[in-house]
Amino acid sequence: MGRRKEFLARAKKWIGAEAGMILKESSIYETAAWGNTDQQAFLNQVIILQTKHLPDELMQTLLHIEQQLGRIRTQKFGPRTIDLDILFYDGLVIKTKLVTIPHPAIQERRFVLVPLAELSPRKIHPVYRQSIAKLLQNCTDELAVKKL
Repeated sequence: MGRRKEFLARAKKWIGAEAGMILKESSIYETAAWGNTDQQAFLNQVIILQTKHLPDELMQTLLHIEQQLGRIRTQKFGPRTIDLDILFYDGLVIKTKLVTIPHPAIQERRFVLVPLAELSPRKIHPVYRQSIAKLLQNCTDELAVKKL
């Protein structure tokens, strides 16, 4: 919500400063809100990050960045200034109180798969054992994902 491009830019700046070095970034895509559809369209982007943080530490850092950018969690899938997720961490499959990796909904969401496929179409999902390109091809999510 709000100044969407500015929040993405500020989040990337904070991520680069606090979480690690951004190696690649996808284009920015606009998508109708997923889950709670009665709200402003979202902007989505995937970045590839080199980090020294372990997964839980990285998630704590991302949550801190969200908080610094005004994120308040009031309702699931509700409006927000920014939402930062870890999609993959190397080839790990882990579940802690704080984070599940790979993100459990990657294969269900075109707004994740489209920018991810732009960067790494041949990356193999460690649980589903399919490439990102194949997961995108089989995704049943029909929301339009438009490159800005």
